[in-house]
Amino acid sequence: MDISRAHRPRSGPRIPAHPRSLRLLLPLTAVACSGALLAGCSDGASATKAAAQAAPARADASDLQGDYQKVIDDVLPSVVQIDAADGLGSGVVYDDKGHIVTNAHVVGKGKTFKVAAAVGEHELSAKLVSSYPEQDLAVIKLDKPPAGLKAAKFADSAEVAVGQIVLAMGSPLGLASSVTQGIVSATGRTVSEGRAGGGTGATIANMIQTSAAINPGNSGGALVDLDSKVVGIPTLAATDPQLGGSAAPGIGFAIPASMVKTIADQIVKNGKVTDSGRAALDITGRTVVDEDFTPTGVTVVEAKQNGAAAAAGIRTGDVITKVGDTAVTTITSLSEALAGQKPGGKVKVTYSRSGSEKTVDVTLGEI
Repeated sequence: MDISRAHRPRSGPRIPAHPRSLRLLLPLTAVACSGALLAGCSDGASATKAAAQAAPARADASDLQGDYQKVIDDVLPSVVQIDAADGLGSGVVYDDKGHIVTNAHVVGKGKTFKVAAAVGEHELSAKLVSSYPEQDLAVIKLDKPPAGLKAAKFADSAEVAVGQIVLAMGSPLGLASSVTQGIVSATGRTVSEGRAGGGTGATIANMIQTSAAINPGNSGGALVDLDSKVVGIPTLAATDPQLGGSAAPGIGFAIPASMVKTIADQIVKNGKVTDSGRAALDITGRTVVDEDFTPTGVTVVEAKQNGAAAAAGIRTGDVITKVGDTAVTTITSLSEALAGQKPGGKVKVTYSRSGSEKTVDVTLGEI
């Protein structure tokens, strides 16, 4: 399984007007009624009893539908479509001053953008405030924020639970004002984004996995709970190499709201990220392969002077093979091993030098 960005390049696929796989299904209530008649429930008393039993189910469904519609009414005005140089993506209004949070891979190398509200308002111009590719987040700002601009509310990521119903809002395939529904299917995922096609190469910890459909164009949008709060920013979708790189249905990832706020608050206040909260070894490295071209570790190309690794005695030419209890075979796996660590924390790093294996305690630096 690979992970791919969920933004829509300009040359992206079009939706056929008449999908060949389209099927129409009867409403559940019609099927249930038909089955009841076949079972002989045309009798008045039996029909009354069946109707009484079905009433709570219909009420529950109506309540849930009402919840969905309320959330959409509450949050969709805070979701925008971003037209960047490399394609279309989504964003979330962060405050009433016109700041919008999105993905770094959505803004790419652009400095100016056209922004349209997901509910169909006219286009507005915006400029980049700052991009932070290490966490695949960015903030842009509207040049002239309209009156009544509605900022989204962000949830506490610690309260997000597996099984929780969520809605993904954005502009998949350029279709503004789109909403998909699913659940939180896992939390605490660490995933890495490739650099191909404008990707940031970021390794991001504590991602929210969701079954809500995440399609090209959803990147930077909103993953929302039934309290009308943004729990995450949809960013990545899984792809299945066995399906020719097509999206793996029901497996998408979102950056948790607490991390979004941590990064966005710094960018809004300081114009840049001043405290990443991301641990680092302070090295430049590259993946090492054996004679069978199997990745076996990360060789240290450069250890920053007085950096975390250098202070622990690690030097150029050493090959890192383990961080804590996690095996390291590639640059990506090293990033993933560090993603769950904190700056200033101590971790055991195993490396080889001239055929000998060594383990040292490293006090981690910060990206």
